[in-house]
Amino acid sequence: MRNIILLFILLISIGVVGTETNGRKEKQNAQHVKETTSKSKKTPTPVVLWTGMGDSCNIEWSMGWIQTIIRKTKPGVYIRCIANHHYNSTFRQILSSFLSHMDNVIDEICRVVQEDENLKDGYNAIGFSQGSQFLRALAQRCPRPRMKNLISMGGQHQGVYGLPHCPGSYTFCGLLRRIASFFAYLPGLQDYDVQLQYWHDPTKEETYRDYSAFLADINQENYVNDTYKEGIKNLENLVLVKFTPDSMVEPEESQWFGFYHPGQSETTYTLQESELYKQDKLGLKELDERGGIKFLKVNGDHLQFSDEWFIHEIINKYL
Repeated sequence: MRNIILLFILLISIGVVGTETNGRKEKQNAQHVKETTSKSKKTPTPVVLWTGMGDSCNIEWSMGWIQTIIRKTKPGVYIRCIANHHYNSTFRQILSSFLSHMDNVIDEICRVVQEDENLKDGYNAIGFSQGSQFLRALAQRCPRPRMKNLISMGGQHQGVYGLPHCPGSYTFCGLLRRIASFFAYLPGLQDYDVQLQYWHDPTKEETYRDYSAFLADINQENYVNDTYKEGIKNLENLVLVKFTPDSMVEPEESQWFGFYHPGQSETTYTLQESELYKQDKLGLKELDERGGIKFLKVNGDHLQFSDEWFIHEIINKYL
């Protein structure tokens, strides 16, 4: 029975949700990234990348192209790309973006970055879609080496409540959402399915807090872990990039730490209106008040951005 349920969830993830690669295949040959020379001889701060769902560090037109842009703009920069587990195989990287226990993954990646001599003096980090909240968890749970700037490209920091790219009417998609919500909090399933670990049903807030295997913990839903708070406060900048209209992330306000008001799925609140912020459970209020949170908006669907925008708004300012 459990295998049948897992198959159903995986089919939803792959068939309905699709992947979170940034769709640069057509752009690669059409755009030209000019090499720039750094004005300073100082070695650039290393960069850690974390892929999105269904993506791999090895895909040339996706994460490979991102690495190319960064290296051409920041000559000599060291880049470490992460795809959940420390796998080299493209297939295993992609599969692990659907099937992994994220607590174990964060522990593993913490050891990886701590053992990497190139990162010992600190690093900047860029997460793509779900990779954004995983990097935030790394900052909270793995304070050494220090993460300096965290750039979240379309991350879901308050989770998701909806099936992206849902093919059907509002009624049909609502039905699929209720089915997914039913499975999300069954015992054991979140030990396997990555996307269920940041599923957040606003109509079942108590159930979410009790059974969420990952998101409720890193968002301090049940108790405050001071180490998590210090990890966020130690960031120089938290750059939150929201794509709009976004057909992948529901609600898209989750990219800026907003979410649905409890008990329904129509109206949303902002980060500043949330109890997470008002009580400063995670250090976000303190970081915001000193100007450390940057809210950027891109007019386009999920992870659809130009090379020029990425260079000007991200690389030149935060790497």
